[in-house]
Amino acid sequence: MAEEVKQNEQTQQPEEKKSAGEVAKMILKVIIGLVLVGLGIWAIIAWWKDLLLVIRGCIGLFLILAGAITIAIARD
Repeated sequence: MAEEVKQNEQTQQPEEKKSAGEVAKMILKVIIGLVLVGLGIWAIIAWWKDLLLVIRGCIGLFLILAGAITIAIARD
């Protein structure tokens, strides 16, 4: 048990400090992600009726696909 603890202490390396450039890149990526999520939410709200029309149009294709998969599974 004591040997395992010593090995774990030896194998653990100190955390590398990130440079200012890496932190800035990470912050920029988070900001871009938040903007894209916001735009997606806005698009859903703005085009709600059109979205429902597309979903209703896809129900038939989804059922056909689900049936084909069920038949393929049943054959095996």
